Amino acid sequence: MNLRAVHYLVKLADVRHFSKAAELCHVSQPTLSTQIRKLEEELDVQLVERSPRQVMLTEVGEEIVEHARAMLAEADAIRAVARRSKDPHSGTIRIGIFPTLAPYFLPHVVPEIRRRFPRLMLRLFEEKTENVISMLRQGRLDAGLLAMPIDADQLFTRVLFEEPFVLAMPEMHPLGSKSSIRMEDLENQELLLLEDGHCLRDQALEVCQLAGAHEQLDFHATSMETLRQMIAAGTGITLMPVMAVKPPVAKTENLITRPFIKPGPKRTIALVWRKSSALSGFLEELAGIMAGLDPELLEP
Repeated sequence: MNLRAVHYLVKLADVRHFSKAAELCHVSQPTLSTQIRKLEEELDVQLVERSPRQVMLTEVGEEIVEHARAMLAEADAIRAVARRSKDPHSGTIRIGIFPTLAPYFLPHVVPEIRRRFPRLMLRLFEEKTENVISMLRQGRLDAGLLAMPIDADQLFTRVLFEEPFVLAMPEMHPLGSKSSIRMEDLENQELLLLEDGHCLRDQALEVCQLAGAHEQLDFHATSMETLRQMIAAGTGITLMPVMAVKPPVAKTENLITRPFIKPGPKRTIALVWRKSSALSGFLEELAGIMAGLDPELLEP
């Protein structure tokens, strides 16, 4: 199977337009069309529905494109492994990371990764967990930084650390008089949460269920920073991961945090990649660096 034709098919699936796909592939439109027809002949199946106004993939074409993405990603990984045989710490690594971890974790690890691997290009994609998993399966990412557990049997998981949650509240909130929080202190409390799709929302809902707390239903934040500002405005309380309140994050006026009495709520962070990845050895090495956080960063 011609990898170039597979690449053309994936680009066509991305833009749904022959001329645009050809331009992105730096070939003429007839060349791209001919290669895709040859691919259809080789597979003995129609991949593309052609019409003057639009391009659509057939049902089997859509399915084949998903496999094609993974195929091209593995080909790229093989090339990267070959390059690393001459220079083990060069090339490009694409890592997905969910939004309630990215801005708080990356400042602590990226400088060390760049110091250790100055020839490595680190491409970071901030996406919700379900998107990171999908992109991993499609071969569009090499690894993902995710909160456990995840339902992905084709992925290898390397646990990095456990991050405690703290309770965030306005300065004058009654629970602010306590030096630490027990789970039962949350009974009948209403917590502000993120909108659907954020794994932090699911983790906070689990804590609510265990502690007898409730979700505040009249507001769902779109980001951690929106949530932070809503708490500072005196609209409620919430759970925040401890790194979200550590430097270099600036202190927020009228927002205080209290730790939970151990063992309190926490999230488990892992680096995840495809079991079939040719980059597994290097990703293990990268995971070791990410796991080497200063322990003080994880202390409430």
